[in-house]
Amino acid sequence: MTMTYAFFLGCIMPNRYPGIEVASRKVAEALGIKLVDMPGASCCPAPGVIRSFSVMTWLTVAARNLLIAEELKAPIAVVCNGCYATLKEASELLRERPEYLSEVNEILAATTGKKYHGTTEVVHLCYEIYEKIGAEKIKGLVKRPFNAVAAVHYGCHILRPARKGRIDDPEDPKFLDQLVEALGAKSVYYKDKLMCCGAGGGVRSGLLDIALDYTQEKVLNAKRAGADFIVDICPFCHLQFDRGQGEIESKRNIKLGLPVLHWMQMAALSLGLATPREIGLHAQVISADPLLRKIGLG
Repeated sequence: MTMTYAFFLGCIMPNRYPGIEVASRKVAEALGIKLVDMPGASCCPAPGVIRSFSVMTWLTVAARNLLIAEELKAPIAVVCNGCYATLKEASELLRERPEYLSEVNEILAATTGKKYHGTTEVVHLCYEIYEKIGAEKIKGLVKRPFNAVAAVHYGCHILRPARKGRIDDPEDPKFLDQLVEALGAKSVYYKDKLMCCGAGGGVRSGLLDIALDYTQEKVLNAKRAGADFIVDICPFCHLQFDRGQGEIESKRNIKLGLPVLHWMQMAALSLGLATPREIGLHAQVISADPLLRKIGLG
């Protein structure tokens, strides 16, 4: 049976890393997942910034996105942890707090002439693949085993235990490691594996040097553990590891050069669905060429 989802792109992926979107669509199609476009969708909006200034603005914009999916009669699927955090929490708040839903619907009625009924479910597509399809089935579809060592980065918003809807054990998550190893790579433990990438909560925008400190520490720890590349499931983390490494190399004269792949990019390569160029690896700041040579694609 085909699984159908409203595909929420977010901001970073279509604007900065469209190769992740290409990879996500190819992987979804190969796994029997139908991704339906969401006409008119906006920013989620960002969980660590917009909400800090106005909870109701944050909630209303999120509700408008949830409404688009509700009209499509499909759950929302994302491939970004920040989008997941906002849309998941907003959907739960609007379901549990009728006063919020009433206030939001007054704004939606005045601006769109529509009403949100609170029915939209929100999933992270990578975890949905893990739960509904499973690592073992993915392993059986591999055409190009990813014979390299991966440093898995989960990211903050998908694991935070303070909210409902978080997935896996926030202290010892396993699902991404298993998805990575299903594609033939070895997931290596490294110091501060669950630490933030450095970008979240407006830190990258407001305190770049501090953001880069986080990134530098994580990348160096991954390299010391023998990693050939980083795997993430969030385009904003992806941007910080890719562009952030470039900034560290230029500002601090420290050579890092550890390639970064979103799991969807990794899967598209390993399942034989795309070339490195089709999923945008040529356009990233940190060259993936050494990794591609190691796995026989360079």
